[in-house]
Amino acid sequence: MADGDMSKPAKAPPTRFGTGFLRDIWYFAALSGDVKPGAMARHEMLGEPVLVGRDRKGQLLALRDVCPHRAAPLSAGRITTEADGQTSVECPYHGWRFGRSGQCQAVPSLTADQAMDVGRIRVKRYPVAESQGMVWVWMASDPRFDGEPSEPPPQFEGVVGGGPRIIDRMVFDSHIDHAVVGLMDPAHGPYVHQQWWWRSKGSQHDKAKKFEPREAGFSMIRHEPSKNSRAYAILGGEPLTEITFRLPGLRWEHITIGARQVLSLTCLTPIHDTATRITQILWSDHPAFVFMRPFVAAGARVFLRQDAAMVNLQNQGLKYDPSLLWVDDADTQAKWYQQLKKEWAASRSAERPFENPVKPVTLKWRS
Repeated sequence: MADGDMSKPAKAPPTRFGTGFLRDIWYFAALSGDVKPGAMARHEMLGEPVLVGRDRKGQLLALRDVCPHRAAPLSAGRITTEADGQTSVECPYHGWRFGRSGQCQAVPSLTADQAMDVGRIRVKRYPVAESQGMVWVWMASDPRFDGEPSEPPPQFEGVVGGGPRIIDRMVFDSHIDHAVVGLMDPAHGPYVHQQWWWRSKGSQHDKAKKFEPREAGFSMIRHEPSKNSRAYAILGGEPLTEITFRLPGLRWEHITIGARQVLSLTCLTPIHDTATRITQILWSDHPAFVFMRPFVAAGARVFLRQDAAMVNLQNQGLKYDPSLLWVDDADTQAKWYQQLKKEWAASRSAERPFENPVKPVTLKWRS
């Protein structure tokens, strides 16, 4: 007796832009501080309801957030402790309890003379891990996967200065593919982001940036920021920046100013086919973020919401399912994303090592 949604294989790789999700990979779920001891929360990820919680000992757990009895969300219940000291999640409807492995521990309505092997009842368990103050959930291709992931969650250089200085969240009304391409697009800045403290539509220059492959992605290698990007001036000194993308939807900028660092990480987590959760997190040990934090946070919020507004405009055209025209070199990163996604799905399906399709190159565009 099991959750019926676990019986179907899900090996088919996504092939068309704006459809499907990558599997057998870690997705950002929450900041560690958002998952309190003894608490649970419901997260929809890749169209699946996922309970993410932490027991009173501080250990994480992640289960499918649907009780197989009457479909009540387990996250609306409570975390309990069994007689043997093991953690369980208790359903709010009839008190059915499930261990962190997903196996049913008890059905309270059964009488002593009613024979039922409750251990055969299960809900799906998701591997969950904590790294650098972030909680990650492994979304497997096999719905019956009950092992451990083949790799640890991603690590990021520049997580410094204690906890995050700035956190911003919102939902884009788009598939993750369109959200990723929109955020990595190098040419939209002068048109979508026009502020006196950033740049104007008339302030455009020819750019030439060197790129190289990185783990499950690529990087615009360390360079001096563009002269028409005024916001870097608050850092003083001679800042150098490197911008990296990694599957399934992680983009970060690591800035160094001498010994000081700034890391701005954007995590994209698909909710379902037409909604993507965006989480922006900034760490720094630079003193500017002590005094300028409210202004930097306000600027980051403006940027993200300008991108969201453009996504909503784009949706007016996407509803007609048009063919999209990609332009070299400005859209090369978008092409790489499609190639990376296809290769990841193909390598996992064939159970072979991932082969990064990105090659070192210098790209040119005007913005």
